[in-house]
Amino acid sequence: MAVAGPVDCHCHLAAPCFQADVAAVVRAAEQAAVSALVVVSEQAGEFRSVVALSERYPGFVLPCLGVHPIQEVLPGEQRSATLKDLDAALPLIELYKDKLVGIGEVGLDFTPRFASTDEQKEGQRQVLIKQIELARRLDLPLNVHSRSAGRPTINLLKEQGATRVLLHAFDGKPSVAMEGVKAGYYFSIPPSIIRSEQKQKLVKLLPLENMCLETDSPALGPEKQVRNEPKNIYIAAEYIAKIKGIPVGEVIEATTQNALKVFPKLRNFLRI
Repeated sequence: MAVAGPVDCHCHLAAPCFQADVAAVVRAAEQAAVSALVVVSEQAGEFRSVVALSERYPGFVLPCLGVHPIQEVLPGEQRSATLKDLDAALPLIELYKDKLVGIGEVGLDFTPRFASTDEQKEGQRQVLIKQIELARRLDLPLNVHSRSAGRPTINLLKEQGATRVLLHAFDGKPSVAMEGVKAGYYFSIPPSIIRSEQKQKLVKLLPLENMCLETDSPALGPEKQVRNEPKNIYIAAEYIAKIKGIPVGEVIEATTQNALKVFPKLRNFLRI
């Protein structure tokens, strides 16, 4: 039985920079034997594009809808999320719920320039709590962002009883990540690991049983400021293999099995 290729557990294929050549980007991923792309969204305005991509590439592009803790109001102008942002999103999530493999990208982002006040942080917490409840009701996993908020995010997820959780591109301390491991959470690793000492330390400590792969395309690529693509998923797999001292095939096999655990609906599409 052929081992399935890697799953990109977190990418932004509906980002404006992919609009002109998304077909070529998807084809390159398919030709590289990537098994599936889990595509996330950040705000209600993007939901239709994400779902449209999943309909254009059925069984390969798999959608998650959610409200990100940082909302772009205008190009280049961002602010902390509020419950009003969620109000706009909920009817659409309800509309598309049967097509989804997860709720995301959701989470907390306490980067000082976006969330410096307690009020902003509390607003983000409320938005996340509501989406944890939504995921539970729809029986879907959470695809989670936690920039500059590793410990608060893991604590809130645990307090709220979230069980199926993928923490993407975790930027906190490895010791904090281990709290997530104890809760049964998974962590996805992007190609930027090759230039991130923090990610390298994280992978050293994380058990392979709790690891998935992602690209976060167009961000977090092997080179800074260069558009990242799903086909670069192998760069993350190879670097993990190097750190763990195991064959890259073993990393791909383990992370694909983990992706199936965190996103059970993937089983309907992956040819395994």
